[in-house]
Amino acid sequence: QVQVVESGGGLVQSGGSLRLSCAASGRTYAMGWFRQAPGKEREYVAATRMNFGTLDYADSVKGRFTISRESAKNTVYLQMNGLKPEDTAVYYCAAASAYRGSFYQERTYDSWGQGTQVTVSS
Repeated sequence: QVQVVESGGGLVQSGGSLRLSCAASGRTYAMGWFRQAPGKEREYVAATRMNFGTLDYADSVKGRFTISRESAKNTVYLQMNGLKPEDTAVYYCAAASAYRGSFYQERTYDSWGQGTQVTVSS
């Protein structure tokens, strides 16, 4: 089981941008981002297979967030533009060692990071 570590969170004003990074300790089949706002359940944000195509997004972030990958480095990024106060949450990176289901399902992933806080002020 690989280890994953996120970085890049912080405080930004509404309309601003942040870039999150997530590095896995070994090769993975897919990596994704989830987030959890205070008092809410964790929700899917975006995901990608590491070796070919398939970038996927939740409807709430389409057109604003972009997931990208550096497969050789076992690393994914989440570029977040046009941030809104409702994007405030702890953002978690997750890794799947093999195909287990849909990107948006938590059970697809078998390694999780500790999370990084993103706060968007109005």
